[in-house]
Amino acid sequence: MTQQDKPTLNATMRKFGAPHTIIHTYQHWSVMLRPAQATLGALVLAAHEPVKAFSQLSPASFTELHTVTKQLEAAMTEAFEYDKLNYLMLMMVDPDVHFHVIPRYAQAKNFADMAFIDAGWPAVPNLGQVNETDEKVNQLIIDHIKSCW
Repeated sequence: MTQQDKPTLNATMRKFGAPHTIIHTYQHWSVMLRPAQATLGALVLAAHEPVKAFSQLSPASFTELHTVTKQLEAAMTEAFEYDKLNYLMLMMVDPDVHFHVIPRYAQAKNFADMAFIDAGWPAVPNLGQVNETDEKVNQLIIDHIKSCW
């Protein structure tokens, strides 16, 4: 799938700002910026298939996930040099299959004249503590990640 092809946007993708927050689209997955930046570059990795359980994804979706995670991790390493990367599949509120992809940082990271703090380091990510950004800063983050893809 090319960047010009548009996936069907499920409710979870729309909740996280798609299509405006989409960084990269694959045949079965979309990588989006998480509007609430718990850490710098926090993402949502959403499946396109209309399923509500991870095990219900097609074999093709699972196969493509390998490519997606490999490219995602390479881009995020280049973009922000994270210390760890956490994939959280919570699906408690938003039932469509998706991961929260949370880059983790031992120290504050600076971007767009802001200091981004990882409030949960070194334990579990603290998704309730958000680095306040606006649409302009989020767009700068999206553009920076895209340039590293």
